Amino acid sequence: MHTQTEQRPILVTCPKALPPFVRAELEALGLPARELTAGVETRGGMATCMRLNLALRTGHRVLFELARLRAEDPAALGRELGTLPWEDIIPVDGHLTVDSSVQNDFVRDGRFANQKAKDAIVDRIQAQEGRRPDSGPEPVGACVFLHWRGADVTVYLDTTGAPLPRRGYRKMPHKAPLQESLAAGIILATGWNAQAEHFLSPMCGSGTLAIEAALLGLRRAPGLLRPDFAFRHLIGFDEAAYEALRRELHAQARKTLPCRILASDSDPAAVEAARQNARTAGVEEHIEFSVADFRETLVPEGPGVCALNPEYGERMGDTEQLAETYAAIGDFFKQRLSGWRGYVFTGNSELAKRVGLRPKRRIPFYNAKIECRLLEFELYQGTRRQPREPREE
Repeated sequence: MHTQTEQRPILVTCPKALPPFVRAELEALGLPARELTAGVETRGGMATCMRLNLALRTGHRVLFELARLRAEDPAALGRELGTLPWEDIIPVDGHLTVDSSVQNDFVRDGRFANQKAKDAIVDRIQAQEGRRPDSGPEPVGACVFLHWRGADVTVYLDTTGAPLPRRGYRKMPHKAPLQESLAAGIILATGWNAQAEHFLSPMCGSGTLAIEAALLGLRRAPGLLRPDFAFRHLIGFDEAAYEALRRELHAQARKTLPCRILASDSDPAAVEAARQNARTAGVEEHIEFSVADFRETLVPEGPGVCALNPEYGERMGDTEQLAETYAAIGDFFKQRLSGWRGYVFTGNSELAKRVGLRPKRRIPFYNAKIECRLLEFELYQGTRRQPREPREE
């Protein structure tokens, strides 16, 4: 089984509502792409997996299809997995993690399937090599993923390990931060043009929107920030090809941005956390940080995009007080952002109405399990309040 050179199906997983953005990223890389509910299918070899892990902004895991099996129950799963040549894939002195998504009448807890699969894999390696790799739940080595529905099992090599949104820069998370891939999706949804438009992130929190905007504007592959991926722990890993790919992606990045990225928050601790995160991400010099209420934040001359992620009462904050905040956002948009595009990301449709402006678009997203909307407001000179809300898309 030549997993390093074979062309096989690749599944890039992501939360619901992100597949269109993952598909666009794959197509931009010249790859075929078929959208699913929570992922996008493409095809390629291990070199493709390496590139996707380094380059993707909105994907979560890059799964390289290894085999399709039939298994009615856990015993059959163990037998079938034991027929695969794991000794050619996973080093005996390595570490193995198994994860799964299971819907099977004989399995109540996915961890049982993980254990059964892990045992079958290491037993096979033990029988062939006389030694077995270590194993455990932490994705610190080779990773296998099972998609098990009824009697149909798809076996993947998870080439990612820790999910791609864990870029490695967010050392200071602050309060309820946006996941990095979600922040990237929000920015892509705005259509922000880093060559012609400023980017403003009031209420910046831990700085994720501003940092992802800087990475996007500079064309920096987010995976370059990560020290490790699961594909590096497979037999046949091509270190030279990996380093060449890293050099190629580094060379594609821009050195400067013609437009400005500004991040502000009324909480000094949030601004300090955002600044430290930006420093870790290597983009601190490209973001202008300030401590300011969003209403007082600096708005540069020229066109731009402003994206706010206010609290929406699901996890913290008082709804009545938040209603005043949302109304103030509408005033801020009207009074300070003429000629810009304003965006509010929220999981509370009632609070969204308090902005008092009619959204041009309502783009669906999910923040964990919370159904959210990114509301787009085109802000012309003399924008007036329009209480009528558009229908849901």
